[in-house]
Amino acid sequence: MDVRGAIYLPTRAFNTYQMWSDYDPEVIERDLGYAASVNLNAVRTWLCYEHWLEDPEAHGRALEHFLTAAAAEGIEVLLGVFEGVGEPPTEENLTNTNPVDAVGVYSPSGQVVRDPGRWDRPREFVRWVMERYRDDERLLAIEIMNEPGWTIQQRFARGMFETLREERGDVPLTVGSTSFANNADYLDWELDAMQFHYNFPSTRAIVRDVLHQATSMEEAASMPVWFAEWQRLRTGRGFNSKVQGDEWQPNYSSIAPFIHDAGVGNFFWTLMVQPAYTVAQRKQGVLVGMFHEDGAVWDLEDARSIKAMSGDPSVDHLEERKEWPEWASEARRD
Repeated sequence: MDVRGAIYLPTRAFNTYQMWSDYDPEVIERDLGYAASVNLNAVRTWLCYEHWLEDPEAHGRALEHFLTAAAAEGIEVLLGVFEGVGEPPTEENLTNTNPVDAVGVYSPSGQVVRDPGRWDRPREFVRWVMERYRDDERLLAIEIMNEPGWTIQQRFARGMFETLREERGDVPLTVGSTSFANNADYLDWELDAMQFHYNFPSTRAIVRDVLHQATSMEEAASMPVWFAEWQRLRTGRGFNSKVQGDEWQPNYSSIAPFIHDAGVGNFFWTLMVQPAYTVAQRKQGVLVGMFHEDGAVWDLEDARSIKAMSGDPSVDHLEERKEWPEWASEARRD
């Protein structure tokens, strides 16, 4: 499959708990319609273990609606089970919606991740997912965890992946690897697809190099290799490097043509216009996303470059509006 995707959280959700606990079917259908309007055929998102603990039936109903709505738009879902990035899943962090200091949360809690004696409930969550969706054609793949890293979280992710593998069906299995080097840690996990993430490469040469590595790895491993998280060219080195000039805003067109030429499956961060996911980025006034809630796009050239991956660059149906969402204006840095 030629994967052309975006990472998805609803515009006003700062973490996956807020996405699922405040689930709004009309918003989901609207946003997936926007994705289809630029010919995306995939989205990447995550479940929420904490919400499932509170109300598994509600989470199940919301997930079923999400998958059905995506399929209606011709969109497959790369579905993550756990999240390795963010702040602790305290009640305050899970529910905070202040655009200045709301946070993404890792899941499950550090106490659970560090203690194998407490892994039974997370394993139950994995089985809950797999019993329902291991053979579901609406899924592109199931991702055990986003960016589990190299230490304690990786040990937890490996344990959960063993359960995922035991419950394996037809849906491919993957893990949200930070980099090509990180994939070396997962070679014996029996993955069906590999990922790499590189949000802010500093030069076009670096983009070309990582894409060449991706196509070479895909051929050598005989499995898909997805550029599963990317944003724009940015001059600083490192994810939290100092933002210069207009680098606070989206610029997908700085990378998308290279991805298209390489033919690498990909997911940009993120479909909807919102303040940056991480507080470190948000403190620099970083804004991400393509679509405003009313369907206007932040940048027509970005929309054109994304849609061009399908062979059709026409965006005459879209309106451009480079204005911060009013609800998020507190996070703006002039």
